[in-house]
Amino acid sequence: MAGSVLSAGALALAGALSIGLVAVGGAAVAAQRAAGAADAAALAAADAASGAVVSSEDPCALAARVASANGAGLTACAVSGAEAIVEVSVPFAGFAAVSRARAGPAPDAPA
Repeated sequence: MAGSVLSAGALALAGALSIGLVAVGGAAVAAQRAAGAADAAALAAADAASGAVVSSEDPCALAARVASANGAGLTACAVSGAEAIVEVSVPFAGFAAVSRARAGPAPDAPA
C-alpha cells in the first residue's frame, strides 16, 4: 500500500512539473514571437518613413499590418523623421507578451 501511495504522489508531482514546464515554454515562445514582430514592424515603419519602401500607407499603419501578419497587435507607434519606435503585444494564456523595437539611422556618436 505504501508503495502505491508513493507512486501516485510521484506521478502527480511529475504531471504538475510537466504542466509548469509547458506553460513556461509557451510564454517563452510568445515573448520571442513578440520580439520578432516588433523588429519587423519597426523596420517596416522606418523604411516607409525614410522612403526606402514606397507605400501609400502611413508608416504606423504599415507597422500595424506587419505586426498583425506576425501574430501580434501594434499597441504603440511613434515615427520621427526616419526613426520608428513600436510596441507590440502577443496574447498568451490571458496575459500579453509585450516587446518594443526601434529602427532607423544610427544615433550620432558622441565626439
